[in-house]
Amino acid sequence: MGITLRELGRAERGDRADEVVLALSPGFGGFFSKTIVDIPHDEVVRQILAGVEEQGVQARVIQLHATADLAAVAHTGARLSGSGIGIGVLSRGTSMIHQKDLPRLSSLELFPQSPLMTPEVYRAIGRNAAQYAKGDSPQPVPTLNDQMARPRWQAKAALLHLKECELLVKGAPPTEVEPVIEESV
Repeated sequence: MGITLRELGRAERGDRADEVVLALSPGFGGFFSKTIVDIPHDEVVRQILAGVEEQGVQARVIQLHATADLAAVAHTGARLSGSGIGIGVLSRGTSMIHQKDLPRLSSLELFPQSPLMTPEVYRAIGRNAAQYAKGDSPQPVPTLNDQMARPRWQAKAALLHLKECELLVKGAPPTEVEPVIEESV
């Protein structure tokens, strides 16, 4: 299994009030193929899109090329979403649900500990984002908190972030992508 992000062109602002934009960082699904705890990127996308779909909301996927900052990735997704709701995901798995009218660093929900992310949490993120897009006020996605996650994973997270930053293309606009998930034979 794997994922290919087929570029469709420059990402534009959507006009559907019932959509969520999933915004991916530059290395997602390309240079990197799994999160910091080896969840395949195709599974991350599959779970988030399934969560959105369960709520009867449409989803678009974009990829950013000029930043690997989670708040910027998620906020850009929200600004390009017709509903004003976006989900940002970095290659290592750190995620955020954002709303276009909020300041960049004030998200709706933040999932900062990528080593604690699971497929179920990604699905719940998609579900909650869709509920925000419908104007609902869902209960925040329950998250785990492990005080030892930071010291245990900090060095690997820093290396992954540095590598993702090497993939940045200054000034490149976000692109709309079609996620193509390859099934194993």
